[in-house]
Amino acid sequence: MKLFMFLIKYSPGSVILALIAGLLSGVSNAALLGVFNQSIKNEGATPAALLWSFIGLCLFLPLMRFGSEVLLTRLAQGALFKLRIQVCQQILAAPLRHLEEIGLHRLMTALTEDIPTITGTLVTLPLLFINVAVVITGLVYLGWLSGIILLAVLGFMILGIITYQLSVTKAFRLLRLAREDADTLFKHFRSLTSGTKELKLHRPRRDAFMNGTLRATASSMRRKNIKGMAIYTAASSWGQVLVFVVIGLVLFLLPAVMSVSHQSLTGYTITLLYLMTPLQFIMNTAPNIARANISLNKVEELGISLEARGVEGKPPNSMDYRSWKRLELASVTHSYHVENDDNGFMLGPIHLTLSPGELLFITGGNGSGKTTLAKLLTGLYIPGSGEVRLNGEPITDENREDYRQHFSAVFSDFHLFDSLLGLEYPDLDDRARGYLTKLLLDKKVKINGGLFSTIELSQGQRKRLALLIAYLEDRPIYLFDEWAADQDPMFKEVFYYQILPELKSRGKTAIVISHDDRYYHLADRIIRLEFGKIEYDRSVAGSKHLAADSAFTAPKVNTQ
Repeated sequence: MKLFMFLIKYSPGSVILALIAGLLSGVSNAALLGVFNQSIKNEGATPAALLWSFIGLCLFLPLMRFGSEVLLTRLAQGALFKLRIQVCQQILAAPLRHLEEIGLHRLMTALTEDIPTITGTLVTLPLLFINVAVVITGLVYLGWLSGIILLAVLGFMILGIITYQLSVTKAFRLLRLAREDADTLFKHFRSLTSGTKELKLHRPRRDAFMNGTLRATASSMRRKNIKGMAIYTAASSWGQVLVFVVIGLVLFLLPAVMSVSHQSLTGYTITLLYLMTPLQFIMNTAPNIARANISLNKVEELGISLEARGVEGKPPNSMDYRSWKRLELASVTHSYHVENDDNGFMLGPIHLTLSPGELLFITGGNGSGKTTLAKLLTGLYIPGSGEVRLNGEPITDENREDYRQHFSAVFSDFHLFDSLLGLEYPDLDDRARGYLTKLLLDKKVKINGGLFSTIELSQGQRKRLALLIAYLEDRPIYLFDEWAADQDPMFKEVFYYQILPELKSRGKTAIVISHDDRYYHLADRIIRLEFGKIEYDRSVAGSKHLAADSAFTAPKVNTQ
């Protein structure tokens, strides 16, 4: 019913048309069964009307089945497409901190495990609906043949449904627990792919991870799936036994208690045997429907969870991100709450002001809150208290999307796309090639139509490529989170003595998170964080002597 309601919510009109076509297909099956029985009663003398009825039904039946299947397939695929896009939009619209709390493994399991499970089941729904229609119309026809036999069949069906439900309740619980294991297993897969080098270098760690962690979770998931499916199979077999019991009663008991003609007995038996195949299909499909229902519940729970902290991505307003004069953090705080730990970590309260053309270095110990501050500055984190203001205007849910457009950032855990998405300049490739040459990447990477020939580079080269993209974005404020950490000494010199001064000469504000204390004298200001607090915020006199000209002169980019 969960999947059925999912389809109705998407397009109720299409569902009704598909059900009508499926019902007509079922009626045609029952009518064809009647033709068979009538032909047997005539003992070989087939009237012309019966023959033409057979021919007409043979044409009408596949036509109705085709119509029902096509309608339901289009409906299922459309609903699935909408679900995929909806989940992706919900992920993009959810606050970053909430996504981090949910965990990448849960998001990826929903996209790679739940939605394919729903897909596989939706494909079988057209045939399921048709078989349900065949069973219903077949029972109606059986009632027309004999009300007594129909009552007996319905009695055994009710018994089968009750015993089936008692069995599958436990099976459903096992499959739900197996799905919970899937979240954990995907988390282990991430550890496997990200920690391959560490696992290869340490055999005891590798053995403990494989045997005590990954294998244990995979085994638990396998065991629950097998047990749950076995219960479904046993319940399905029990249903088949009940059908055989009914046939046995019709063949052996019915003639003993009442007078039944040979033709009628044959008709009852053929009808019951005719219903066995669709009944078996319905019961065999039940486990897949149960798993799809679990997956659909998971996707819906994820959607509710994603929207619980609010939705971002408001329509753009009139904020002009190229004309700003003052950026302030006023008593801003942000807290990390750890389960079963009342202490956690809190950044702030932070009081900070930035101006155009300023070069700001942020330093501090590991875990002091530097990256958290960077995410608050860029609008990726929402302050727990206090305000972020731009030109005196508070940043809220209504204008946060526009506020973020002020920033180009290269975080320490940056992601590199294989194309220049969202950048559409007439001479985009030429501009990008100029930067590739200046960043000494032109021998490694080519660009054509905004697409990079490769992004399989060293970490330092990948950061240079990310810097290229940031330059092409041409935003007023740049943020670099340990950008120079993976660069060789030459490119560290280029970054601090050429790239940063060049940005400053163009009126850009650059915020640099760095441990390279030998370059601190180049900053306008240095902020040091310790334990989530600003230890000091100092101006640096040496920055006044920065050279205005630079060997790294970027081509001017006009994005207006």
